Amino acid sequence: MSTLPVLSISDLIVEFPTRRGVLRPVDRVGFDIARGEILGVVGESGAGKSMCGSAIVGLIDRPGRITGGEIRLSGERIDTLSQEKMRRIRGKRIGMVFQDPLTSLNPLMRVGDQIVETIRTHLPVSEQEARRRAVAALEEVGIPAASTRIDSYPHQFSGGMRQRVVIALALAAEPELIIADEPTTALDVSVQAQIMALLKRLCRDRGTAVMLITHDMGVIAESTDRVAVLYAGRLAEIGPTRDVLSSPRHPYTIGLMASTPSPTGGADRLSQIPGAMPNLRAIPPGCAFNPRCKKAFGPCTSELPVLKPVGRNEVACWLFDDALTGNPNKAEENA
Repeated sequence: MSTLPVLSISDLIVEFPTRRGVLRPVDRVGFDIARGEILGVVGESGAGKSMCGSAIVGLIDRPGRITGGEIRLSGERIDTLSQEKMRRIRGKRIGMVFQDPLTSLNPLMRVGDQIVETIRTHLPVSEQEARRRAVAALEEVGIPAASTRIDSYPHQFSGGMRQRVVIALALAAEPELIIADEPTTALDVSVQAQIMALLKRLCRDRGTAVMLITHDMGVIAESTDRVAVLYAGRLAEIGPTRDVLSSPRHPYTIGLMASTPSPTGGADRLSQIPGAMPNLRAIPPGCAFNPRCKKAFGPCTSELPVLKPVGRNEVACWLFDDALTGNPNKAEENA
């Protein structure tokens, strides 16, 4: 079995040229996802989470474009492929699960026809075999009476059942990677838990890699193996989920965790990160988080920090530069 990561991104840059200058919603982002691993990508709105996902599948709207870095799928570079070759990869090797299943599905087509079409587009099977696989896919994601419901239209399903259909659609051609972009936002808490447990089980059984984009730290804690924290298009921190959530290092990650309600309900008042995510036209020099950071000092306002190993995590913060702090233990104290 290959030891190559299913997805490998290095120094990815996405830019949008405008009359007022070039906007960079993704700035030198890099991470890997192994077979059967779920990587959570978290951050506030505007952090660049969905843009990363769109870049991977080649769905960045013009005039946006990838201007730097590499994207590799099982070792094969895909960011330089033509639109036709990317179209063959989407659905077959990379599956997508979007936030709103009602808009993800064609309302004029029966759900079975949509799954059959996806299977026959990417796999050399007959119509009958494709339908059999479609029924099996619906059964696998927990759709009751799948052989009958396969002929239903999307509006005839509840929100949770529609999301199950979307997951079945994403898994239909047995992809290597699934990008799930806020897949549970429109669902209530109980259905949300069912959908995430389903996605986690299916991917473990199949060995599929998952990039889970969300703003919900609870979903991250319950479902992911590792977590990448994005801020203003840059990686602030990345590491094993348990380490990042229990011992966050970057001041932004610390702020996110402090503003997340505790399951025990111990705090009377949640903490709040002052300020807001910067506009892409006005990203501050140095660390983009420095205007909101209480621990900002000298280089934070002028020099861009790079990821450094801190324990089992990697953190892009000048607080962990021993040469600047002058004390190997000071960074740990500041954290």
